[in-house]
Amino acid sequence: MKARLLPIHFASGMDAEYKAQLGVVAELLANQADILPPHALGSAPPDADAYFFPQLIGDAFKQLAQLKALDKPLLMITSELGTVAMWDWEIVSLLVAEGAEVFAPYTLEQAKIACRALGSRRALRDATFLVFQDKPGEGMQADIFKRFYWWEETCTERMRSRFGVRVEKRSFKALAAAAKLIPDAEADAILRARPVACSAGEKPLRSAAKMYLAIKAEVAGDPRIRGAGINCLNESFYSDTTPCLAWDYLLEDSGLLWACEADTMSLLTEYIVRQSLGGPVMMSNVYPFLMGMAALKHEKIPSFPDIADPEDHALVAHCGYFGLLPRAFSTEWTLEPKVLEIVNDNATAINGRLPLGPVTLSKLDPHLKRLQILPSVLESYAAYPGSDCRNGGIVRVRDGRALMDRLYSHHQIFTTGDRSVELKIAAKAYGLGTEVI
Repeated sequence: MKARLLPIHFASGMDAEYKAQLGVVAELLANQADILPPHALGSAPPDADAYFFPQLIGDAFKQLAQLKALDKPLLMITSELGTVAMWDWEIVSLLVAEGAEVFAPYTLEQAKIACRALGSRRALRDATFLVFQDKPGEGMQADIFKRFYWWEETCTERMRSRFGVRVEKRSFKALAAAAKLIPDAEADAILRARPVACSAGEKPLRSAAKMYLAIKAEVAGDPRIRGAGINCLNESFYSDTTPCLAWDYLLEDSGLLWACEADTMSLLTEYIVRQSLGGPVMMSNVYPFLMGMAALKHEKIPSFPDIADPEDHALVAHCGYFGLLPRAFSTEWTLEPKVLEIVNDNATAINGRLPLGPVTLSKLDPHLKRLQILPSVLESYAAYPGSDCRNGGIVRVRDGRALMDRLYSHHQIFTTGDRSVELKIAAKAYGLGTEVI
């Protein structure tokens, strides 16, 4: 969804420079924004996602009170390059000092990110996250799963009241039963049309395809469903498979985002990152080396890799591999036999890799007021045969002890590159503060 930008002009009106810049911006942001008819500062503005200033002039000082009264973010794109002009820093800095929410992009890409974030925030008001679960926390490994915030009504209500997104719950038991009833021929037809690299065997692959068809039937025809998840580990006894391949196919089909373990907090973070920045997103677990045996025991590995500065490193692993990474985001990708004991022997898991180099981790805080940002480097991969980490990632963080003191969750959202600056812009568009570790 495009951002709705309302151009604002000052009391002196619109001169030729204003009108020319308005046309320039409309062309530069044609794919990210709908530009509404210009509006005079001081009168009641129509609904918009942000107020857009193609020109800043001295009238801003005279109409400061009216500027401060505007109740939406102010987007300053005053140069023909799609950025703020350097001559406007005085006005921008005054507005910021007065408490205004100002976007002053210094690259065209930053302006596009702001618009994508503003538009996707508006889309979220009418969006649904679909989760399949029956009695979350009461099934497998209940001692772990019963602790998670994302299943609490407090969390669900906060998401609705803060951003408008609705979490709709349906039965995983019923979904799994429907998947098993799908004829083999239908699953085989999908696999012939959309082949994947798979070492799991014919029956597990067919079951994975059936789960895709069952979820697809649940989301089909409802454009409000922007993401989905399944309590696939804690309630794994309902199904003979896992939804890993289904999430890969559904991302390819319609851009549908997913959350492992029906983690709606991760799903909302993933939505913000993906819709604002584009590019890869992936959810996985982080195990800081400073956790020591607590992490090693859970992953059934003898030790972390012997590397320099171990305190500033973490292992990244989920369901036996690096994380649930779709083919579209991977440099290497295979559907493998299941690893975890708590899922059916017929289940599968994705073994994928992101490119080595800078990555950024992020996660929303429990009150949905801040986005935590962790610039990191994916340095290598580590394999432990026979363990619950057959192919994990090794990331270097800036400060491992600060990570331990301030991390919101073991579930983190990954994207490639150092996207700290871009995520700060996206967070501002969503009305969020930021915390960088």
